[in-house]
Order: sequence, then structure tokens, then C-alpha cells
Amino acid sequence: MSTKSEKHPKGLYLLYMTEMWERFSYYGMRAIFSLYMINALFFDKATASKVFGSFTGLVYLTPLLGGYIADRYWGNRKSIIVGGALMAIGQFFLFASGSVYESTETSTMIMFTGLGFLILGNGFFKPNISTMVGSLYHEGDRRVDSAFTIFYQGINLGALLAPLIAGGLGEQYADDGLIIPEAFKWGFFAAGVGMVISLITFIWLKNKYIVTPEGEAVGMPPKKADIIKVENAPSTKLSPKVLGVAAVSLIGLFAIFYIPLGFDLIGSFIFSISLVLPAVIVSDPTLTKIEKDRIWVIYVVAFFVIFFWMAFEQAGVSLTFFAQEQTTRNFNIFGYNWTMPASWFQSFNAAFIVLLAPVAVSIWSTLNKRGKEPSSPVKQSMGLGFLAIGYLFIAWGVYGIEPWDKVSMIWLVGLYLIHTIGELCLSPIGLSMVVKLAPARVVSLLMGVWFMSNAASNKLAGELSSLYPEEIKIEQPAIKSDSTTMQSIASQTIDTAVWNQSAKEMYKLPVVNIAFAGENESKDTITSYALTAEKRDVSVYHLKLIHLTSKNIEKAVVSADGNFLVGYKVSKRKNKEGEVVYDKELEVWNLKPTKPSFLGMQINNLFDFFMIFVYMAGAAALLLYALHKWLLKMMHGVV
Repeated sequence: MSTKSEKHPKGLYLLYMTEMWERFSYYGMRAIFSLYMINALFFDKATASKVFGSFTGLVYLTPLLGGYIADRYWGNRKSIIVGGALMAIGQFFLFASGSVYESTETSTMIMFTGLGFLILGNGFFKPNISTMVGSLYHEGDRRVDSAFTIFYQGINLGALLAPLIAGGLGEQYADDGLIIPEAFKWGFFAAGVGMVISLITFIWLKNKYIVTPEGEAVGMPPKKADIIKVENAPSTKLSPKVLGVAAVSLIGLFAIFYIPLGFDLIGSFIFSISLVLPAVIVSDPTLTKIEKDRIWVIYVVAFFVIFFWMAFEQAGVSLTFFAQEQTTRNFNIFGYNWTMPASWFQSFNAAFIVLLAPVAVSIWSTLNKRGKEPSSPVKQSMGLGFLAIGYLFIAWGVYGIEPWDKVSMIWLVGLYLIHTIGELCLSPIGLSMVVKLAPARVVSLLMGVWFMSNAASNKLAGELSSLYPEEIKIEQPAIKSDSTTMQSIASQTIDTAVWNQSAKEMYKLPVVNIAFAGENESKDTITSYALTAEKRDVSVYHLKLIHLTSKNIEKAVVSADGNFLVGYKVSKRKNKEGEVVYDKELEVWNLKPTKPSFLGMQINNLFDFFMIFVYMAGAAALLLYALHKWLLKMMHGVV
């Protein structure tokens, strides 16, 4: 039986519940976000991946701001409340976006507004609630590692429920197997409700349970005397020379990432600031040599953690694409045919965390009693190793399959199981390591730095997901056109590429009629699509892919070289006066998109794609393990 001293404080479980519902909100939105962009707003996979990466990257960058404000002005409690309120607003903006998805421009604008609220709110919420976990214990308490693992279990309980509920509500399919775009809004609404529950729970119980072992309130705003002391400290009065070097370095790095390396504005900003700000922090003249050494350990390990998360975070993008398109999800349950939502696969990782977290706690505790518990760097190198093994497993499963083939869900579930083992070795141990190594006066700021590595990795995750080998992709958003253009498609030919904004190439497009299934036709009709008039080599598989997002397309033409298909559709909507308006739109589909490449290697298929992560994670694991003895020396007794 455990003694009283071995029990964790009740405040841990309040933070557990608060974080659980916040993570329910975030992962509920994340489960359907990429699917929403592709199936409702008609983004292609590369664009959706980059938007997803930019959003999740900024989500993990703003904790720097939130950590600074909490340390200097607000304290943890106020920061959590403000952040939670902003995130709730952001989720309901996404609900509004899903409610008007048929108006693509308006819906997209509302979506980006909601993402802005989520990004800013997370910055205030994320670093401060993690910091408060460590504040519930005395310095040097060995229960801190277990506390963070328990806390991490709460995170993943929310992540387990989120795809099942928000994904189940938001990702729905019609009888013909096509996704119902108007359902996405209910997934976002459920995510908003989860954030409200998190906020109310924390406000209601914080004063009673969020206290130190001596009973003092944790996370209060710093006292006026402390603020004056901090503001007068040399560390806050950076010399003009340091500020000048930092500014020049930031501009220079931004230019390098943006121009020769070709990253977008958001990526260039994230990567450059991720290098400059840690250098500014460690240049603080008030830091002792031991404190600087320990901070450098945080930085070195954070660098390797980037390799873990940029591969792990494929769950919200490329692995969701794989789940939707090439994983068997159809089941017959007591005579009822049921299709499992692709977003539900994101629950497997969380379910395994909930089941295996107590096992991880038990293993670390047993090894510790025997004096054989691995150090934090070794645990994290193990996490990277398991990540590489997980991708090797799924690469084996997809080897040799064609784009139209589907594989058993065991390959994707197995990947999530192996990745979960790696995550338990790396993520909660990393949070604990930051709390133990960081000087108390800048612990929230350095927690923000830790999450900044997640910012870089999430942005890179989006960039890598954009390498997902597509068999067909929409070239640009639908283009409004007039009746004359519509008539030219319906009757004769298109002599000029009116659908190509740059007009760099002209195509002679002979008319081809495609019999897409109508409302009154059997869903089996889709398997018998045929091209009439002049025959063109467009496979049934490619036509199915087009049909997934172009339900109302009526006629189409194929370029003479067979590389492009241009279709037009007529969709109806209501204008501001409530009148029914018919929009005529052109869509351009690239039937033979150029295969992407990475570091000189062409990504021809899924096997090539998954092996990228095997190589990178495996190399990172070996190098981190090789450095672990040096890192232990730099930690000066903290393990």
C-alpha cells in the first residue's frame, strides 16, 4: 500500500482534467482539419499539408510569448484562462467556416481567422499548464517523472475521445461513399464545447487544488517587488550590441530560408526565430556556467526531438490521407455495412498511450529501484528508434502496392502502436527534463523554447507531407466562367486555355462526355464510367478520384496529350437576398502530376515516402545515443 508521501497531489488531477478537455478540443479539430480542407474547400494535398504544417507550427511557436508574459506579468493562472477563452472562440469560428463552406472564399477567410485565435490562445495555455505540474512538487522530488507521465495520460485520454466524437460527427459519408461536407461543422462545434468545459473546470477548482506542498497558491502573478527586481536585472537589459546581432541574424536567416532554400514566409520565420531566440536566452549574463550547460542540454535534445515530431505528426496529414484512400475501412456488422471514418485512426495512438502509460511508469520505477533507469537522453534516443521501426513496418506493408489498392488496417494500427512506445520514451520525459534543468526564473520561457522545437517540427511535418505521391491533383481552385465558355466545352473545343491563369501553355481540348453518377443512379454506376467521343486514356481509378470532390461535374474534356482533364459543373446557392443562384465553374485536374523529390530522391510511391522517415529518425536515434554521455556531463547530476 502506498504511503501518503507517495501519493500525488490532487492538483495534478485537476490539471489532468483541464488539459484533457483542452486536448480533446485541439485533437478533435485536428482529426478533421485536413479532410475539411480537401473535401469541403477543395485544397489539394500539398496545399492542405502546408496549411496544416503552418498552423501547427505556429501553435507551438506562440508559447514563447505566453511563457514570457506569464513569467513577467500575468502568472500561469491568468494566462491559462485567457488562452482557453481565445481557443474556444477559434473553434467556434471554424464551426462558422464549416457552416458556409459552399462559399469557398468566405469560408476560407473565416477558417484562417479561427486558426489565428487558436494559435494565439494556445500560446498562453500550453507552456503554463505544463509548468504548473512541476510546481506542485518539491525540487528534486523523484515523483516528477511519474507526474508528467500521468499528466501525459490525461492529454491522450482527450486525444482518444476527440477523433471518435468530433471525427464521428464531422466525417460522415453518404450512401454512395462520398463524404458529406456540411457535416464538418459539427466536428468543430464539438471541439469548441470541449474547450469551454476545460475552461470552466479550471476556473471553478483552481483556488482549492493548485497549490504547493506548503499550501501556497501556484501560478499567481509575480509580486510587484519581484517584477521590479526582474526588470532591473541585467538579463532583461540586453545590450544594443546583443539586440543588433540578434536582429541582423534573424533577418539573415530569414532570407536564407526564404530565398535559396525556398520555404514560405511562415516557415522561414519559424526556422529563423527558432535559432535566434535560444541564442539570445543563453547569452543572459546572470546565468551561471552550470545553468548555461543545462540550458544547452535542453537545446541539443530539442534539436533531436524535431526529427521525432516531424515524422510523428504525419498522423494529421499524410497518414490520414493514407487511411482515407488506401486502408480497408469497410465492415459488415450484423448485416449492416459500415465505413470507419479515417479520422478515427488518430485515436489509436491515444488509446495505446492510456493503456501503456501505467506500464511505462512501472518500468521506469522498477529500473530506478535497481539503479538501471536510463537517463533522459537515452530514453529519447530510444523513442526515435521506435519511430524509425514504426515507419519501417508500414513501408513493408505498402511495398509493391498500386495506388488503387487497399491494405489491411493492421499496418496503420501497428505503426501507431510502435510509435506510441517511442512517444512514451520521449515526450513526457522531455517535459520533465525541461522542468528539472531550467533555472526557476525562466522555466516557463524555456518550456516555450522546448515547444518551439515542436513548432519547427510541425512546420517540417507539413512540408514533408506535401511530398505524398498523388496520382491526380486539382491544379487550381474552381474558376468562375460565363455561358460562352460553358457552351464551348459542351459543344465543340476550347481553343485557348481560359482556365489557365498564367496562359503559359495552350491546349486543344476535344469534347469528352463523362457519365458521372447522378442522384437517381446506383452507386455502382461509378465503376462503369466511360469516355465517349474521342477516346482518351483516363482510367476508371482516376475518374473515381475526381468524383470524390466533384460530385456535380457534368461534362469534361481531356487535353490532347492526356495530361489534363477540364470539367465544368453547375452548383446552386442562395445569395444575400435569399434567391437561388447558379454558379458555373471550371475545374482543372492534372492526370499525371510530377512526382515529388526529396534530397535528390524521387518519391514514386508510398514505400519511398515512408522510407524518408525511417532514414531520418534512425540516424537521429543513433547520433543522440552517441552523445548521451557528454549530455549527462553537461547536466551536472540531473538525470
